[in-house]
Amino acid sequence: MSVQLEHIKKAFGRQVVIPHLDLDIKNGEFITLLGPSGCGKTTLLRIIAGFESPTEGVVRLEGQDITHLPPYKRNVNTVFQNYALFPHLNVYDNVGYGLRQKGVSGQKLTEEVKNALEMVQMSDYMARKPKELSGGQQQRIALARAIVNKPKVLLLDEPLAALDLKLRKQMQFELKQLHRELGITFVFVTHDQEEALTMSDRIAVMNKGVIEQLANPQELYDRPATKFVADFIGENNTLTGEIKNGVFYGNGYQIKVNSPIEGQSMLLVRPEHIYLNSITTEGVPVRIQAKTFLGHQWKIHCRTDGGEPVDVTIKPDEIEKLGSVERAFLTWHESKSNIIKV
Repeated sequence: MSVQLEHIKKAFGRQVVIPHLDLDIKNGEFITLLGPSGCGKTTLLRIIAGFESPTEGVVRLEGQDITHLPPYKRNVNTVFQNYALFPHLNVYDNVGYGLRQKGVSGQKLTEEVKNALEMVQMSDYMARKPKELSGGQQQRIALARAIVNKPKVLLLDEPLAALDLKLRKQMQFELKQLHRELGITFVFVTHDQEEALTMSDRIAVMNKGVIEQLANPQELYDRPATKFVADFIGENNTLTGEIKNGVFYGNGYQIKVNSPIEGQSMLLVRPEHIYLNSITTEGVPVRIQAKTFLGHQWKIHCRTDGGEPVDVTIKPDEIEKLGSVERAFLTWHESKSNIIKV
């Protein structure tokens, strides 16, 4: 394992931010800590970096206990949300700063700095100051400064948050490429679920200092383990009811499900997995309340007879077939139902 967090607890005075947490991070993987503001993800990153000490627990890097080592003695580097570049130094000196602190100089320093800048496509900007660079360019310099030291683990604290949407998409791709080229462990913090799904090998979804689910992006999306994960990763419709002998009994309808769960449950199904039919009378009866155009698709807002809201997404060419009907029935493949015990 690259990083091992064992029985981590973190409290600031009486406020417990992380009550108890265990996490093993594999060598060379891109793992994302995902969750809303205040869930403890940045605190956890700072514990790995050495900027915070755990109240309880052990931090290991490649098997070595580094719990009480200061940041500069850990073979990890951090890229911060605000980049933390030295405004009075040019790009070359910013990138080479950490190497100089380690005693590297002369031709060796120049070669290492140039190699790092080439990796982030910023070789032509060595003489510029940070204020002369765009946000995306500053981001690349911050990355170069971090990777020039050849850390075992690269920690990234919401590094794309300040960029506009188009540049964020571009930097997501470039970060993933950089990860493949370097082959080191990336620990990435974000509150953006789409960003996490796009980039990660595994995602740890955090809520109130607890990892609610740790899985690869597809498993998280298709099989969320909790209601919180289901709501945080993409969109989900939630129907409440009771399961008896493989049948989910909702308010005025019943659906066959492939689940060993019995009793009061929640059935989760994503909008894109639902078929909306205004001709047959099979499935969940709903009333169509509104339609929203999203460019590449339409979102149809429905409500069951029991008052539960259900959203369905359909392709633009299907909206004409729907016409102006107010009553319809919803069906989906049995495998697309995700059951959570209440």
